[in-house]
Amino acid sequence: MTTSGSAAGTPSGVTAAMRLRGEHHWFEEPTQPPPRRYVIGLILAQFVFFVALLGPAIVGVGLKINSLVGAGVIAEDGAEGALAVLAGVGAACAVVANVVFGRLSDHTRSRWGRRRPWIVAGTSIMTVGLAVMGLAPSLLLATLGWGIAQIGANMTLAPFVATIADQVPRFRRGSITALLGIAQNVGILGGTYVAELFIDNIPVMFIGPSLLAIVAMVVFAFLLPDRVLPVSPPRMTLREWAETFWVDPRRYPDFALAWWSRFLVTLGSFMFTTFRFFFLQRELGLDEGETVRLITQSVLVYTLALVATAWIAGKVSDLLGRRKIFVWSSTMLFALGTVLLAGVSTETQFLLVEVLLGFAYGIYVGVDLALVTDVLPNPDDAGKDLGVFNIANALPQTLAPVIGGALIYVGAYPNYTLLLFVAGGSALAGAIVIFFIKGVR
Repeated sequence: MTTSGSAAGTPSGVTAAMRLRGEHHWFEEPTQPPPRRYVIGLILAQFVFFVALLGPAIVGVGLKINSLVGAGVIAEDGAEGALAVLAGVGAACAVVANVVFGRLSDHTRSRWGRRRPWIVAGTSIMTVGLAVMGLAPSLLLATLGWGIAQIGANMTLAPFVATIADQVPRFRRGSITALLGIAQNVGILGGTYVAELFIDNIPVMFIGPSLLAIVAMVVFAFLLPDRVLPVSPPRMTLREWAETFWVDPRRYPDFALAWWSRFLVTLGSFMFTTFRFFFLQRELGLDEGETVRLITQSVLVYTLALVATAWIAGKVSDLLGRRKIFVWSSTMLFALGTVLLAGVSTETQFLLVEVLLGFAYGIYVGVDLALVTDVLPNPDDAGKDLGVFNIANALPQTLAPVIGGALIYVGAYPNYTLLLFVAGGSALAGAIVIFFIKGVR
């Protein structure tokens, strides 16, 4: 595999400076619907991958922290702080990995294509990291394992999502990204069931599904009609590598606005989900088993509501040629649901709010990625630009544990009311930003 070459191999008239400005085009933008085998492989691989990754993320991390508390490695009142450290380090690794490997996949000239090598290698590295985390006897090793897992996961996700820009024309993106969002969230549901099934065997919970994810991504790699770069891209300069983490907001304001919207929505979401395990224990008085059970139930009703709305929203968005109204309205509804969590006092109330959140997020995932793909600066740099965009997913996951952890300790501990109001305000700001995007209806 090679990721750089001499400028002599570039197409006539294409210079490094032009590439910096996003003016090169290695491939034509797709105009025909993608092969059915690609769509099926994409959806199934997404599902299995997120069973493997987000089962540990949503339930397994809390169980791992609790096991370290039980072993006397962490003090009981330090559980939230330990979780904040572990989640923050993992998210920081994700920020860097997503952008770097997105860029590398754009410039990879391999006989296996641009995306395939990274998709398979990343899933394997994720599995190693999850094994380290599941077996770790200390917070330090658990954090190291989670960091490795996030590097591998984002080595996979950056080129995986970039295949949408490679393979799917604009008029089908709403439908495809809606299916992808559904697969991701059904995968989350599957992950919580796996976590509940193996609640007494954390290593199996972490490692087993990830081995299946390797198989799923290998199959997807065979089904993916990945294209080989026709020439060797010019060797990248230090300046270009620095700009890997940057898209000029002055040249591409719509992309910048979409970035900020996703950042604010993700920050609001993860302020709660990072601490959901302990929120249910502290606020509703549940024990560990009851907490895992309720999280599984909540993810079930959330996912059912999401599935009911995501596909419809994506199809209607494609038919109408409109994105913005779906994104901002669903985000406002999501902000409302987040604030309502502050008032729940029973399991039934919590589940009802989760239905509302799932309904809102279903519309959001059905359309938002299509909007983002529509405002990409250059389809040939889709891996890099989506990597920059995914900083808006990963960076809030670094900040949310820190901000949320601090808010919980303001006033009377644990102050989850303050946390949820700030989270709701962040999501509302993310909705408002969408109004200012001009290049998408």
